[in-house]
Amino acid sequence: MTTTPPVRLHHTDHPGTSPALLLVHGWGGDGDDWTPTLLHWRHRVIVPDLRGHGRSPKPARGYGPGDFAADLAELLNRLAPGPVVAVGHSMGGQAVTALAVEHPDLVRALVVVDPAYGADEAEAARIPGEQQELRREGSEWAARFVAEAFRDGVHDQLRERQRTLMSAMDSEVLAQCRDGMYLTPDAFGLRPATRAYLSRRTHPVLGVYSNTPAAGFERGTLTHPSSHVEVFEGCGHFLHEERPGEFVELVEHWLTEV
Repeated sequence: MTTTPPVRLHHTDHPGTSPALLLVHGWGGDGDDWTPTLLHWRHRVIVPDLRGHGRSPKPARGYGPGDFAADLAELLNRLAPGPVVAVGHSMGGQAVTALAVEHPDLVRALVVVDPAYGADEAEAARIPGEQQELRREGSEWAARFVAEAFRDGVHDQLRERQRTLMSAMDSEVLAQCRDGMYLTPDAFGLRPATRAYLSRRTHPVLGVYSNTPAAGFERGTLTHPSSHVEVFEGCGHFLHEERPGEFVELVEHWLTEV
């Protein structure tokens, strides 16, 4: 899946107990997306900015989940924390899934938070046209798109932060990321490819979702007996920022059982 050499990611490293957690942000975000959770973790947490995002390098190409996974593998091999609990939100859910599949010795367990896979037929039909709009209009299209991921009238600060991050992004990086998630030959964002790729997971998986249909799809892919899916009713897409304490408590409790 990897098409480019790994890059050295900017990251922060927060002390705590083992196993370490790797917290991976989503499309157009950065590692600071996880800041609301940091006061709550008991475990060590390593928080990178993905390539092309935040303070990490921005190569001209290579924005598929395999490229992100190779960068994360380089980071983990350098820091040597031992097998990590890889936690990914949205596009980060694809990145940590690819990390677990392609570099299984580096991962102990997976937590996917509203991951950007399992797109149904209706979403698959929309994506090519959305990509044309994104490339035509630029990052402002992405800023509007991400604003819709929050419920109206609540979490206005979170919404504005994500809009600001998106507006500052390189629109071609954003477009290549979505190509890598859904449209390239090795993409696994659409449901048939998702099922095939997720069948290669061997680790326990905790899926945390904001909507019941997507959670049901995830449940249908699980094979490890310690895997579990939870739905945060009434949340938007950035549920780990909306309910950070509840999210961390869920993950920490699940880790006592796997």
